[in-house]
Amino acid sequence: QLTPEFTQRLNNKIRELLQQMERGLKSADPRDCTTYTGWAGIALLYLHLYDVYGDPAYLQVAHEYMKKSLSCLTRRSITFLCGDAGPLAVAAVIYHKLQNQKQSEDCITRLLHLHKLDPRVPDELLYGRMGYLYALIFVNKHFGEEKIPQSHIQQVCEAVVASGESLAKRRNFTAKSPLMYEWYQEYYVGAAHGLAGIYYYLMQPGLGVSQVKLHNTVKPSVDYVCQLKFPSGNYPPCINDTRDLLVHWCHGAPGVIYMLVQAYKVFGEQQYLNDALQCAEVIWQHGLLKKGYGLCHGTAGNAYGFLALYNLTQNMKYLYRACKFAEWCLSYGQHGCRTPDTPFSLFEGMAGTIYFLADLLVPTKAKFPAFEL
Repeated sequence: QLTPEFTQRLNNKIRELLQQMERGLKSADPRDCTTYTGWAGIALLYLHLYDVYGDPAYLQVAHEYMKKSLSCLTRRSITFLCGDAGPLAVAAVIYHKLQNQKQSEDCITRLLHLHKLDPRVPDELLYGRMGYLYALIFVNKHFGEEKIPQSHIQQVCEAVVASGESLAKRRNFTAKSPLMYEWYQEYYVGAAHGLAGIYYYLMQPGLGVSQVKLHNTVKPSVDYVCQLKFPSGNYPPCINDTRDLLVHWCHGAPGVIYMLVQAYKVFGEQQYLNDALQCAEVIWQHGLLKKGYGLCHGTAGNAYGFLALYNLTQNMKYLYRACKFAEWCLSYGQHGCRTPDTPFSLFEGMAGTIYFLADLLVPTKAKFPAFEL
């Protein structure tokens, strides 16, 4: 797939950026436990490097960062990215790989206890129920068995569907869209806070959404998002927003593409694939961002959209495009991009770029971290 020369360039850059990142983390916020901008994100990066390279030294480093993360949990948010479910899920997996089953089980128990959700919790990925759900699935995937009972996962899904139906009724959306979700009084569309991210999960097989609900409730809601598309092929950040500006994983085509790919897999309708291919064109035209090289709103995050399409279609064009975006990342810091608030973190900074470059070494296994299943 990749030439030995390009693979070598990726490996060299990963090593070089890791050293830079380690130096930079010395001045990072010591009390940020999160996967998004804190220690759990760095632990997740090293866990990923261990999976890619098989070097036990990476697992040990993951273990060190994971302990830092567990020592300063938020005690308020419950999600994988911005709450305590992330540190606990990552810790459960690292302890498991270190054969420390007792501590692994302890983390899983604590993760399940977070389920006593505040009924006012939102539904989206960063702060809501879907972000808790991802943590449960993450544990099961890494263990290769049902550590978290299916019934527990199904309960969370059912709560998300009920919440979406209730809001759609209260706001008179039901005829257009049987489900509706809001975050801070806005109907967000994208992957991070919005509809596309939620529907991506509701369409996953094995999460307990019935065939009837899938076809009668989820599908028309997905179709409602599809018709929000701008002529450019991009999507608005919120439902009534007419500005076609943002091409990020968090807002716009690079996040919506996952919903479209999943809809195509589940329902088989060509239109979903066409829309996904159009997202890829938007990313190719506008996806190298001044905001930087990161995952949430940066070039690495946008490149994952190409990898999702490559893995769906096996069309080499998309692998090539992902490699071209990686090439941009190989000149990290040389384009005059904005420096993020947390310059070495997983979702805003350098750790996320390293994660992507390592994923590109085995592109058929690449998945957008903390989101894609």
